[in-house]
Amino acid sequence: MKNNAVGPVQWWKIAIPIVLGLGFVVWLIARDFNPAIFDQVRFTGRALLFVLLAFLFMVGRDLGYMIRIRLFSRGQLTWRQAFRVIMLWEFTSAVTPSAIGGTSVAVVFVHKEGIPVGRSAAIVMLTSFFDELYFAVIFPIVFFIVGGDRLFDGPMGHELMLFASIGYGLKLAYLILLSYGLFLNPIGLKWLIVKIFSLPGLRRWRPGAVKAGTDIVRSAIEIRRYKPRFWLDAFAATFLSWSSRYLVANALFMAFFTISDHFLVFARQLAMWIMMLVAPTPGGSGFAEYIFTNFLSDVIPVGAAIQVGTAAVIALLWRLVTYYPYLIMGAVILPRWLRNSFTKKNSTTAQKVD
Repeated sequence: MKNNAVGPVQWWKIAIPIVLGLGFVVWLIARDFNPAIFDQVRFTGRALLFVLLAFLFMVGRDLGYMIRIRLFSRGQLTWRQAFRVIMLWEFTSAVTPSAIGGTSVAVVFVHKEGIPVGRSAAIVMLTSFFDELYFAVIFPIVFFIVGGDRLFDGPMGHELMLFASIGYGLKLAYLILLSYGLFLNPIGLKWLIVKIFSLPGLRRWRPGAVKAGTDIVRSAIEIRRYKPRFWLDAFAATFLSWSSRYLVANALFMAFFTISDHFLVFARQLAMWIMMLVAPTPGGSGFAEYIFTNFLSDVIPVGAAIQVGTAAVIALLWRLVTYYPYLIMGAVILPRWLRNSFTKKNSTTAQKVD
């Protein structure tokens, strides 16, 4: 294995999102530099306490995912295996555009932990289903409680609302399509997917479409065994995971300021994550910091002249807590996982040939 690669993921693919994110934050701060920004963002004992709380929220986020994937595997995955799968999954999401994410290779991660292909496909499909269900249910609730005018307030309110509406529409359409395939007509959905990707201009993706359709059929067969309690437990774990992720921003704001409306911050985090669906950069780097800075700066109780710069500093801390750790963990775990998952298999195959 070459020194400049992490298995199939090369080091420059890790460097790109870091450079994009850090570069954008540095540009924002330097553009209208004001030393008063760092009078507001000071690392006191209170600040360190709430930064620690932000990391604990991320632990809650990963714990919710681990509980859920163990539930989906019916206890076949150990806690250690669940942690490894989640870290690899998040690492893949961190180095690919948000619209692609890590789902495309997640079946491999799960399968290589000893789960049959059919059940691995079911686990990944169910993960996607519950993630989209969370957004489909929670976003309209927070939109109704907060109100569109407050949720999308500010000079870019209309543009951000358009982004969120497009993202929500895509998520809802995917949820409906996935629900139809998993619960009503998996074979029919597979046929439709394959037909669509048999059209001129789309044929290059037909093999992947066939595989996706097959995964849906396998998943539909698998999930018919699950009882009602399973669905309640799975949604509870999903709620813990995603809600913990959004509360990270609340904790970071509390580290330095007294925020009057924490539910608004939570609601904007939810809307922001939906907007990131259209981000073309790896892990939404640059785009995520931009949206965070412009969407949440007005909740910071400082003068208008330093609001954006202060928000940029908080955005950097937010990404340090929610994003960069997965790049590090993935880079550490992936090489060893590849050796254990593929080298042993190749050795076994060679022995059988001999």
